[in-house]
Amino acid sequence: MNPLTARPSSPTSAAAPVPIPVPVPGPAPAFAPAHVDIAQSGPVLHVRLNPTRQDDTLSAAVLDELIAVLDDLHERPDIRVLVLSSLGEDFCLGADRQEYQDALATDPSGAALRRIADKAQRLCQALEDTHAITIARLHGKVVGAGLALAAYCDLRAGADTCRLRMPEVGVGLAPAWGGAMGRLVSEVGAARIRELMLTCDIFDADTAHRLGLLHKVAPLDQLDATVAAWTKPLARRAPEALVLTKRMLTGYAKATRTADIALLDAHLLTSRLSAHTAMR
Repeated sequence: MNPLTARPSSPTSAAAPVPIPVPVPGPAPAFAPAHVDIAQSGPVLHVRLNPTRQDDTLSAAVLDELIAVLDDLHERPDIRVLVLSSLGEDFCLGADRQEYQDALATDPSGAALRRIADKAQRLCQALEDTHAITIARLHGKVVGAGLALAAYCDLRAGADTCRLRMPEVGVGLAPAWGGAMGRLVSEVGAARIRELMLTCDIFDADTAHRLGLLHKVAPLDQLDATVAAWTKPLARRAPEALVLTKRMLTGYAKATRTADIALLDAHLLTSRLSAHTAMR
């Protein structure tokens, strides 16, 4: 029945309860992650960074596992919402710069480093394109690549104690991770992102909310309830309506990035780090 042309139902039928579809469990993941923690609650998949609480950076191993999780969702239509959070003291302190230096030391041509950086672009595109509605639950410090990763989520909630920063220029790097510059500009606006990238200033959750980087701000002890206020109604929505709406919004957002150079990020990062190493 076409919902736009359907006739109003009779008072008797209107009083009948509308059954909520029960999602059919999908296949179990075909891999055992070691660098992220995964838990499912009905149609909501919780993906938590830093399960050992010892490393708040986005290493290549973390990127690989996040990509695998998102690839697995192609066969999991029962998953409607993905919540990305962290078990560590901070949400994320950015990319693993030591891993970058080690990759260059092992392979001075930069090919190994480009492979790592390309993983970031693949991950961000997978987040943007997945059928699941993605929610970033942020706390503590949200720095560099961690902020870029959160920006690719559909909805973002942060604790009122969050501290955010784009430090790349301050450490001698171009802000080239995952194609995030284009995403951030389309989400927030060029003028404000230009200021934050050039100054490398730390900004708080209220500022991030005013900019549109955060949709909701809550005390840390209420952050889970704030996220649940999104996940519960989303889990009840018609799946096709959710997917179609997300993809329409993604399409319009991508349309504003007509000069998208995300695929160049790996080359920009590698060339800058290689030059910095050569000058030592």
